[in-house]
Amino acid sequence: MARILVVDDSPAETRQFVMALARHGHEVLTALCGSEGIDMASSEQPDVILMDVVMPGINGFQATRQITKSKGTSHIPVIIVSSKSQDADRIWGERQGAYGYITKPVDDRLLIATVNEALSG
Repeated sequence: MARILVVDDSPAETRQFVMALARHGHEVLTALCGSEGIDMASSEQPDVILMDVVMPGINGFQATRQITKSKGTSHIPVIIVSSKSQDADRIWGERQGAYGYITKPVDDRLLIATVNEALSG
């Protein structure tokens, strides 16, 4: 169906996303940190990116900004998936160019619905 890049430093969270997305026919790529996510967004050109915020090195907000502002990757919708649930975090995510914002723990139905919405434009 679609190629989804999951950028998250938690193996448990990544596994949950991979399983949910694969059940719906998506091909899933993974990255462990923001800088790896930026590189993979450029080289792999996924259809959607799921981006954690709290990661070592470049955080998810910084990575989202770089992906959404870069000529080669600005067309890829980035959905932030984070435990940071304050309104200020959501607003900051939107200002970085995020397409959507989901808080952890993630309901698989909401995850799939948000990905499908991003895919349909």
